[in-house]
Amino acid sequence: MLLKSLVSKYVCLTLATTGLVAWLALPAAAQTAAAAPADAATAQQPDAGAKAAPLLHGFELGGLADVYYTYYSTEPEGDALFRNFDTRHNALRFSMAQIWITKAPTDESRAGMNLKFNFGHAAKMINAYEPASARALENIEQAYGSYLVPAGKGLQVDAGKFVTQHGAEVIEAKDNWNYSRSLLFALAIPYYHTGVRATYAATDKVTLMGNVVTGWNSVKDNNGGKSVGAQVILKPVSQVTIVQNYMTGYEQPHNSTDLRHLFDSVVTITPTSMVSLMANYDYGKDSVGGLPVSWQGVAGYLKVQATPWFAVIPRVEVLSDPDGFTTGATQTLKEATITGEFKAKGGLLTRVEYRRDASDVASFSKPSGPVTSQSSFAIGILYSYALK
Repeated sequence: MLLKSLVSKYVCLTLATTGLVAWLALPAAAQTAAAAPADAATAQQPDAGAKAAPLLHGFELGGLADVYYTYYSTEPEGDALFRNFDTRHNALRFSMAQIWITKAPTDESRAGMNLKFNFGHAAKMINAYEPASARALENIEQAYGSYLVPAGKGLQVDAGKFVTQHGAEVIEAKDNWNYSRSLLFALAIPYYHTGVRATYAATDKVTLMGNVVTGWNSVKDNNGGKSVGAQVILKPVSQVTIVQNYMTGYEQPHNSTDLRHLFDSVVTITPTSMVSLMANYDYGKDSVGGLPVSWQGVAGYLKVQATPWFAVIPRVEVLSDPDGFTTGATQTLKEATITGEFKAKGGLLTRVEYRRDASDVASFSKPSGPVTSQSSFAIGILYSYALK
């Protein structure tokens, strides 16, 4: 009966996701009826070979739908604790839908833009701490203009709302290795910023970025101070990428006294076309009423691309919150995840995942009482398209 139920839910997930994206894609399809359909590689890596659409004139138009089913051993009535986006128990859920239009600045056309609309439960979670009262802001994941300054190899300046530079994972599951988001993504770093940033490729091996923003997860500033960030991307050889981020600023509401610092490091190694490794370390510190608080964590990933259409991705991580600043309790959280990824033609991606979360204190709510761990099983169905 359990197998029959899971198969039924998988079929419903696939039909729901495909139908939703088909609806989102209707305007683009009407403009490009003569274009050939995108193949799987095009759909999953749109920047590498999106189909030409003459009416777009250098712009890229894209869309994404994300639907999931997750079963939690703790059977939470609302959102599962310490999780992002795949938070609801034992029900088919719509996580997010996106539509985006972008134009990268070039030497021939120096102005650019990035506008991404995000809908669904994920959008509400991302913007839960936004100080601005305008409800429409929760549906705008990114909205910024760009200009490529003719300096050296090109200095790109962006102004507006953009996703954070921190972390090994991003908001869209299709661009991550696992379906569920890590503890570090959910608890250690921000989602987005609003302000100005400048990016410069100093050499083929070194890229620099700096920004001045309103703070963590804010379009409207929540205090009188700004935050500044810096990033260095090193690529010593083609198989290795090292990203080092630092950000500091006043982040607490109506507080320009307690200064927050965040150090974020990501290393990715691809020794072969079949095997990739990644590690992410975060350390943050702040103060509350003049008393110091801190948190830190590390995550490790392994991706084995067994075939062009199937991969296995384990992830393990530890997050220490000795002052209860990010999780609400003095504790150390751990999790281990194993994900099976299946790629199909036409932009359809399926991930099947088992995850185990644990704490050294009873942090997970259960109808019978708090417990120190929870298990979850998830099926995520994602469909994306992109036209250039």
